[in-house]
Amino acid sequence: MTPLTGRRILITRSRQQGSELAGHLAALGATPILIPTIEIAPPTSYAALDEAIASLHTYDWLLFTSANAVHSFRSRTSITETPSIAVIGPSTAKSAQAAGLKVDLIPRQAVAESLLEALLPHIHPGSRVLLVRAATARDLLPESLTRAGAEVTVAEAYRTIVPEASIQSLRALFAAPEQHPDAVTFTSSSTATNLIPLLEAAGLKLPQSIVRASIGPITSETLRTLGLPPTIEAPEATTASLAATLASYFAELKQNAPPSAM
Repeated sequence: MTPLTGRRILITRSRQQGSELAGHLAALGATPILIPTIEIAPPTSYAALDEAIASLHTYDWLLFTSANAVHSFRSRTSITETPSIAVIGPSTAKSAQAAGLKVDLIPRQAVAESLLEALLPHIHPGSRVLLVRAATARDLLPESLTRAGAEVTVAEAYRTIVPEASIQSLRALFAAPEQHPDAVTFTSSSTATNLIPLLEAAGLKLPQSIVRASIGPITSETLRTLGLPPTIEAPEATTASLAATLASYFAELKQNAPPSAM
């Protein structure tokens, strides 16, 4: 019997990316339930990104903070000769490499703080940095790099929006206690933040008994701010690590359960 056999796991990731986590969970025996709380949409304008791409040769560093940013960048150009490329983590690196881009720097942890720490030794006054990211994102990277003397261009590559179609799906999922998920996964702050208004629109609250699984420290902090502290947090900010952490949690729960509960 696989570690997550019989467990129903709610995935709040976008439909474009939810299949990866679903695959990891299914391989461990879980039943994945994909109800996205975010949807990836084009930016209101590609003008800033297109302008930056046109002068790409003038930059020293090209930064990607998500796989979505890589996909959007690649949709606007087929160029392969780029400045040095830094990415926020292994998943983004994988997407960049699949797009034919050479990755030069991957930080120890898949968070902006770690990327900044790894990048700063390569930054000097006058360094030109192009940051390709979502329309709404933390300003840690551009602000810190600017303080270090870099000239930073932020190019919006995509937006995350709330998928209203998920309201009815959530209402159906939580219609009866016996079909509630055993856990809900959060792979970004947006997946956590957007779940609240979707549940409210469905006339629901997230039951406290459901395990809240976070992919990393930034997402965990968002969950705490929302009054939904994570039950578990993956040691590495990857979907594989998140699935493995869920498997370990439920395996330990089963091992410690009294005989009558088995």
